Amino acid sequence: MMPLLIVLAGVILLLLLITAFKLNAFISFTLVCLFVGLAMGLPLNAIIDALKKGMGETLGLLVLILGFGAMLGKLVADSGAAQRITQTLVGAFGLKRIHWALMLTGFIVGIPMFYSVGFVILIPIAFTIAEATGLPLLLVGLPMLASLSVTHGYLPPHPAPTAIAAMFHADIGDTMMLGLLIAIPAIIIAGPILSPRFKKIKAKPLADFTGHEVLDEKDLPSTFISILTALMPVILIAFSGIANHFIPKESAIYPYIEGIGNPVLAMLLSVLFAIWSLGIRRGKRIPDIMDRLAHAVSSIAMILLILAGAGGLKEVLVASGISEYLGELLRHSQMSPLFLAWLIAAVIRVSVGSATVAGMTAAGIVLPLASLPHVSPELMVLAIGSGSLMLSHVNDGGFWMFKEYFNLSVKETFMTWTVMETTISLVGLAGVFIINHFI
Repeated sequence: MMPLLIVLAGVILLLLLITAFKLNAFISFTLVCLFVGLAMGLPLNAIIDALKKGMGETLGLLVLILGFGAMLGKLVADSGAAQRITQTLVGAFGLKRIHWALMLTGFIVGIPMFYSVGFVILIPIAFTIAEATGLPLLLVGLPMLASLSVTHGYLPPHPAPTAIAAMFHADIGDTMMLGLLIAIPAIIIAGPILSPRFKKIKAKPLADFTGHEVLDEKDLPSTFISILTALMPVILIAFSGIANHFIPKESAIYPYIEGIGNPVLAMLLSVLFAIWSLGIRRGKRIPDIMDRLAHAVSSIAMILLILAGAGGLKEVLVASGISEYLGELLRHSQMSPLFLAWLIAAVIRVSVGSATVAGMTAAGIVLPLASLPHVSPELMVLAIGSGSLMLSHVNDGGFWMFKEYFNLSVKETFMTWTVMETTISLVGLAGVFIINHFI
């Protein structure tokens, strides 16, 4: 029981440092990493090594994705492109159904794209819609994020579901189809149905991701250019994925087509395209554009540090053996294999924070159960995926990304983000059992 108590004490200490003592979140994370590591018996050098590894792995991708995403969001907002997209969406769906429009957008974007990439691409649009329409930000933003979260946890081609499906020899196509049956109600319940309950919570978008003034109609870019620029990363990644099926791997252009689908390169190319389509093409000077981009990047510096801190804590918890301990604790239970797979993933997720770590670790623990009679490997993948989204809190980078971008307190983030993620997980578990009853 001691490892569980140490994890619980670490979480409580983190909350106290941030909320009661008002200490900077990055400093708090570092202190809690030292506390947890020492309490688990790790030498100081090992704790520092785990910190460096966790922060490095977290920032290695995110510093590029969030940096380019901030630039793209700034260009889309300041040029009036987001305002144009807002007008188009409101005209197509109406104000009363705009959150359904963003839910659908998040789902389409989320299938081929990493969560963090989809987040930074779409969040400026949600911010601008909320500002332009006067609708509560959480009502507009949560359905979109619910879609991104569900696709990240449940569905191939995302890394964890794809890797787990391979471990269990599950059919990718069947996993995708069954996953869609579970994903759709999970998104609807955790998004458009749940989000109106948070109307009273006043979230405020970061100023750098919204336009500071409403532009005249004549000054706005066209709808086509606005949507093309905002969704350019999605278009490039989708193009790469589709084209790779038709181009032989021996072809000279195959590496280039494949490279275009890399999220980092797709974001870079999208920023360059936005500089031209929303800047140079409309008569803006390069020095002025670069000043705006520099300001956009500086605004996310603290977000990057906080995410690095969450990554460091995750790695300290992994290095201390928490995952293995929890797995052995639950492995010999007589529970349903599907529920056990969900439970192990959920417990590791709550303890470690990372959905990917929780999913992969749980899969390794319950892998022998997949060979039992009447156990569907596809449903095991989905049970683990839904469990890996359970009860996101202070050791999850997504928790802090949501908190900082939406300018919420820790308490408000628990009341919104954590509730949404937990709802997704529980609906996923229910969906797995319902489908298992009929197959």
